[in-house]
Amino acid sequence: MTTKQETASPSVRLEAVYKARTRLQGVAQHTPLQHHIHLSEKYGCEVWLKREDLQPVRSYKIRGAYNKMASLAEAQRKRGVVCASAGNHAQGVAFACRKLGIAGTIFMPAVTPNQKVDKVRLFGKQWVDVVLCGDTFDDAYGQALAFSKSEGRPFIHPFDDLHVIEGQATVGLEILDDCAAHPPDLLLLPIGGGGLAAGVTSVFRQLHPETTIIGVEPAGAPAMYESIKQKRLVQLDKIDAFVDGAAVRQVGHYTFHICRNTLDEIALIPEGLVCATILELYNEEGIVVEPAGALSIAALRLLGNKWQGKKVVCIVSGSNNDITRTEEIKERALLYEGLKHYFLISFPQRAGALREFLNNVLGPDDDITRFEYTKKSHRERGPALVGIELKRKEDYQALLKRMDKHRISYQTLNDNPMLFEMLV
Repeated sequence: MTTKQETASPSVRLEAVYKARTRLQGVAQHTPLQHHIHLSEKYGCEVWLKREDLQPVRSYKIRGAYNKMASLAEAQRKRGVVCASAGNHAQGVAFACRKLGIAGTIFMPAVTPNQKVDKVRLFGKQWVDVVLCGDTFDDAYGQALAFSKSEGRPFIHPFDDLHVIEGQATVGLEILDDCAAHPPDLLLLPIGGGGLAAGVTSVFRQLHPETTIIGVEPAGAPAMYESIKQKRLVQLDKIDAFVDGAAVRQVGHYTFHICRNTLDEIALIPEGLVCATILELYNEEGIVVEPAGALSIAALRLLGNKWQGKKVVCIVSGSNNDITRTEEIKERALLYEGLKHYFLISFPQRAGALREFLNNVLGPDDDITRFEYTKKSHRERGPALVGIELKRKEDYQALLKRMDKHRISYQTLNDNPMLFEMLV
C-alpha cells in the first residue's frame, strides 16, 4: 500500500527535534545501532538493529515522556502530571517524574500484571501514585482524562502530542548519525499509536528522503493501516491485544496526519509470526524482546528478494516482556508455523482404542501435547480434544492420511476459529 504524498511537508520541525535531543542528554541513552550477522545471512541483506530495548526503562517511551514533561511550564510542573498506560509509557512517565521531581498520577487497568505495576513504582519511587481502575486500557484512559481535567493537571499522552512525537523522533537522528556514510535503504519500524513512526519518518523525510520506510503493525490491530486506507481516522471495533505495545483501537490525530504523508507502506504481521520471532531471537541470539519489539524483525521474513544486498535498519522498540506469557508465545508460534494442530476425535468407547490410535496413526516424531476425554455412559463413541505437535510442517498431511486410512472420525480445529476459541 503506497501512501507517501510527495507534495506534503513534514509536520515535525527539525529544530524541535534537536532541542529534544539536548533535553534528553543524560536521561535517554544513545542506543547502539548493531550490525546483525546472522539475520543478514538469513535474509540476504545488511541488517542493522536499533536497540531501543536497551534504554533505562527498556523501551523508547522515555524519550517522548521526558521531552513532554521537560517542556512544561513551572506552574504546570508544580500541579503534577497524569497519564494512562498499561506498560511502557507508564514506566517512561514514572522515570521522568523522578528525574524531574514532578509528582505523577498513573492510571493503569486493574488487570495489569503485578510485575508491570511494580516496575512503574520502582522507576517513579515516591514521585508517583499508581491508580488501578477498570478492566481495560480504555477504562483507565477515561478515568485519567477525567482526573486530569478535574484537578487541572497536564495529561501526558502516550503518542498524540507533538512534544512526545518530537522526543521519539530523536531515534531517527541517532540512526542517521550512526550511519552517516551509508544511510539505510530501508527502515522498518513498529506502529502502535504512531508516535515513534510519526517522529522518525519526519526526520528521515527531511534529512534523507531516499530511504524507504515501512511501518509494521500487528495484523490483529491494523489501526493505522485502515485509517490511511480509508483516508480518515478509523476506530477499530475489535482488536487482538496480544501485541500489547502496539495494539490500539485508534491512532492519534497528529500521528495519522503525519504518517499518511511520510510512510511508503504498512506491513501487517500475524501475531503468530511475532511469537516465532521472539523465540528465535531468544534461542539463537539471547535477545529478549516484547511482542511490539519483535514487529520490525518479523517483517524481514515478508520482504522477499527486493532488498537483497541492501542496508535495512529495524527499530527494536522494547523488551518489557512478561515471563508468564512464555507458554502463550510458544503456543502461538507453533500454530503459526504449522507445527501444532488440534482435533476433535471421536473414539470408540472400548478398551484399546487409544492404543490403536497411538500405534497406527501417530508418526514417530509426533507428540500428543493435550488430551481431554471423558467417557460417556451408554454411548458407543466419545469425543476427545487432542493436541498434536509435529517436528516438521510437512508431517501434517501424512498424519491426516493415516487418520483417514484407519477411519478415524475427526474434525480439525485450527481452521475453525469459533470451535478453537471455545475448546482450546
